[in-house]
Amino acid sequence: MKDLFRLDGKIALVTGGSSGIGYGIAKALAGAGAKITFCDISKETVEKGVNAYKADGIDAHGYTCDVTDEKAVTDMIASIEREVGTVDILVNNAGIIKRIPMTDMSAEDFRKVIDVDLNAPFIMSKAVIPQMIKKGHGKIINICSMMSELGRETVSAYASAKGGLKMLTRNICAEYGQYNIQCNGIGPGYIATPITESLRERQPDGTRHPFDQFICSRTPAGRWLDPDELGAPAVFLASDASNAVNGHILYVDGGILAYIGKQP
Repeated sequence: MKDLFRLDGKIALVTGGSSGIGYGIAKALAGAGAKITFCDISKETVEKGVNAYKADGIDAHGYTCDVTDEKAVTDMIASIEREVGTVDILVNNAGIIKRIPMTDMSAEDFRKVIDVDLNAPFIMSKAVIPQMIKKGHGKIINICSMMSELGRETVSAYASAKGGLKMLTRNICAEYGQYNIQCNGIGPGYIATPITESLRERQPDGTRHPFDQFICSRTPAGRWLDPDELGAPAVFLASDASNAVNGHILYVDGGILAYIGKQP
């Protein structure tokens, strides 16, 4: 049974894989035997990522790429195929969020979030699917969100993008499942990453940040989740163990979506 979860000989590409959720997932894929490639927006960030992987004993190949630029993505995929091999596993993890009330948000800011969080996974998937078809197999994992299901103040663009990413996941399943390509999503809960660090900082008086209190009270687990806790679900969705799972969003949220919250 355990052999079904092995990724030996497989090449994984993780966007935004220098830190945070992407890094945690890539480490888990490497632990299951995959060869890791990753990309990020700047050369400096990629170099930091390569050094972090090296410190963890992982020989990762890093690429600088703007995943919203179709030509840059095409060139990167060609470089990966030439230098490492054909991508078997794509993890669309790169993303941004702008916490701005909808009526204060510019259309430009809204488009930027959609571009990174929805258009980029489309561009990346489009770039790797032809070779996956030729090989007769492929795994695409889209990092969705609880905001694929829920709305909340100040995240209109992010929720719109992640809801769209959920449906892109299902459509890739519908269109390319016949080629033995499985496309699934992971919907993380609130994860302790550098992006959320400011929301977890202690206040000057020593109390917890109000948002920190809110999240912990709404999560049955009673805490923020660690990026490494997304690793095992990602290995499952990247492995032969999930060959019959397609178009599914696996929510790894500590139980938030199942919980209405405590009565005041």
